[in-house]
Amino acid sequence: MSSERRRFQSSRRRFAPRRKVCEFCMDEVKYVDYKDVNKLQRYVSDRGKIRPRRQTGLCAKHQRRLAVAIKRARYIALLPFVAELRGR
Repeated sequence: MSSERRRFQSSRRRFAPRRKVCEFCMDEVKYVDYKDVNKLQRYVSDRGKIRPRRQTGLCAKHQRRLAVAIKRARYIALLPFVAELRGR
């Protein structure tokens, strides 16, 4: 009986995760600039993939605009499409 109780208690969450707030909404950004490479790199993984909303904490509107900005920056070679090869 006690082992079942411990297993049930350990599977329960101990704390509620803090709700992420959209950085672009907080700063009242109207346009996500594709030329601002430093800001865009925060939303790209080390492998070059665009991070999902659940990781970035952006709202849907700004996540879509961010994706378009990242794709534009890739097209004019401000950001890489894929990560650089290491160890070859």
